[in-house]
Amino acid sequence: MGPHPAVAAIRLAVRRVLHDILTDHSSHTGRSPHSRATGERAGERVGGRIGARRARPGGGIQAIPGIPEIPEQTPNERPPSPLVLVACSGGADSMALASALAFEAPKLGIRAGGITVDHGLQPGSDLRADEVVLRLRELGLDPVESITVTVGRDGGPEAAARDARYAALDAALERHGGTAILLGHTRDDQAETVLLGLARGSGIRSLSGMAAVSGADGRYRRPFLQLDRQTARKACMVQALPVWDDPHNADPAYTRSRLRHEGLPALEKALGKGVVEALARTAQLSRDDADALDTWASQAEASVRDAAGLLECAKLYALPPAVRRRILRRAAIEAGAPAGSLFARHIEEVDRLITGWRGQGAINLPGKVVAQRQGGRLVIRQG
Repeated sequence: MGPHPAVAAIRLAVRRVLHDILTDHSSHTGRSPHSRATGERAGERVGGRIGARRARPGGGIQAIPGIPEIPEQTPNERPPSPLVLVACSGGADSMALASALAFEAPKLGIRAGGITVDHGLQPGSDLRADEVVLRLRELGLDPVESITVTVGRDGGPEAAARDARYAALDAALERHGGTAILLGHTRDDQAETVLLGLARGSGIRSLSGMAAVSGADGRYRRPFLQLDRQTARKACMVQALPVWDDPHNADPAYTRSRLRHEGLPALEKALGKGVVEALARTAQLSRDDADALDTWASQAEASVRDAAGLLECAKLYALPPAVRRRILRRAAIEAGAPAGSLFARHIEEVDRLITGWRGQGAINLPGKVVAQRQGGRLVIRQG
């Protein structure tokens, strides 16, 4: 008899992501995921080196000119298998993810570890972190680490905690020499993210929600974006995995908590079941569109700059607004404007220097960046 359907679902989701990670890792090392460096693969082996070879007239072999040889590697010298970490708060989503990683990783020859972040925002948070470390070790994960962070104030409590958490995870990945970090965001989290983006009026990129792969070098992976929260909780229950329910998730002081417990249920009551699935589908469609527009903007940018590299307003004006504004946003970020503080209203004001020019003055952007029109050119620089 196979595992419970919920357990099977989370394991399958993790298995697929681990296969992707293994493929990416192998492409960087120049090896197939399941093969050793042998003469049959890289060329014929001679004298402790591997390279392209051909027969020498009269017997023997010689290297082919222009094709370098590389040192032969024995199985013991193979690069270590990739290390994948799971970010675990102790909640149902991340505990289900940790259990699936611990089950699937050894079968693929992948090392698996875990990280929990103590934000220090609640009494006893250090004890909770210690408990999570113990549970991760009981699952067989290694290395396992608890990291304490200091949460600032920038952007509000939720954003500040998120920034501190990701900074800690980035540092942990570098410290342990890891390849990727798995995050337990579910389809429900994706739906909430889309609604929050819609409320902010931040445009199609915000509506695209969370990417399945994100971060530098694709380090963050989200296997559960197609699974609902209830599946993860059920998987923990049938495996007798203890979980911790963060009281902040039920605190109406937090926007996401109100949305989760009041907003989404109200939408489902008014519109019927299936709202979460529809919002998650909207995220994927929006991401596809946003990616296409980003590519278009990247290709078009060179054509709207003059020989000195300045943006030409007339050429920008001829572009579709969605493409033009992406170019403006990229230019502002390159000039020093923090991406997280650069909102749609800022780009709209800069856009008016092109589409509604009446001799208006410079536009002040976050990061002390200034945008102004000079002689038919748009100049964006540090003020």
